[in-house]
Amino acid sequence: MNRELEKNPRLAWMYGQDIVPYVFVRQENRIQQPGTAFALDWFQGLNHLWLNPLNMSSRSFGDQIMKMETMAFGPSGMPMPRWVFYDCAVMPGFVAGFAHRTETLPEAVKKILTVDSANEWTPISLFIIIPSMGEGEWVAHNLSSVNALIPKEHQFYGLGFLTKAFGMWHANIESCCGMTQWQSPAVRLHSHYGPFEILTSYTPLHSYARTLTYRLKTNTEYWREFFGLARVEQDFTQYFKPAGFEVDTKQDASLQDLQNRIERGEGPFYLSATEVRKKPLDAALTIYLPR
Repeated sequence: MNRELEKNPRLAWMYGQDIVPYVFVRQENRIQQPGTAFALDWFQGLNHLWLNPLNMSSRSFGDQIMKMETMAFGPSGMPMPRWVFYDCAVMPGFVAGFAHRTETLPEAVKKILTVDSANEWTPISLFIIIPSMGEGEWVAHNLSSVNALIPKEHQFYGLGFLTKAFGMWHANIESCCGMTQWQSPAVRLHSHYGPFEILTSYTPLHSYARTLTYRLKTNTEYWREFFGLARVEQDFTQYFKPAGFEVDTKQDASLQDLQNRIERGEGPFYLSATEVRKKPLDAALTIYLPR
């Protein structure tokens, strides 16, 4: 199969023999017709690794997922408790990502993860996705990869972005909510899956009040733009217009002002993925309204 991304030599890792997508999901939660909602060939024909988190034989693989997640989020004070992983992630939803054949893992990864050589496969990324009560809507709970833990020269290009894309593609997710912190590089990544609506700009119920809650409608042209295969800026300006103000993500007062506007029903408000990607992480961002 001649897939679009195979033309990019930096993405050769995804189409070799040593890395496969995995889905860590209990039998009852398996997607019946995975990857049928979007005209996208990126993951077509790839062998998938399926593991049931309810089986004791999957414990070691789950331990590796948790270890990677803790290393990624522990320094920020937001590691996921083990019971949350089970009760709130794998029971209602599933975990997806990429796994590397353990015996051929780069030494840089082995050193960081302290892998179990008894496992044929070792997870190198994770995306937790949970269905919500909103019809057709899912919640992205967690996303991370070994790229955040290893030197740049050993990283897998696009791994984090493709991990979320694979999970959304696999589950045919057309509407996705999520949470991230302002000024985090994650804002750039998450805004590149579709038109990016701000649900909260200031969230005191969260452990970190400067948390951004978002909702996006999946648009795979945004995905293609991430790899320079499309341009969505013109399409964005066709459907959205500046609201006449910016948000200064460094200032609580600015975040609270935007939150008050949201609660008064002045929105819905959106961010431009192109602007988010091009501006410094601490720059003020233009707020947009639908035309």
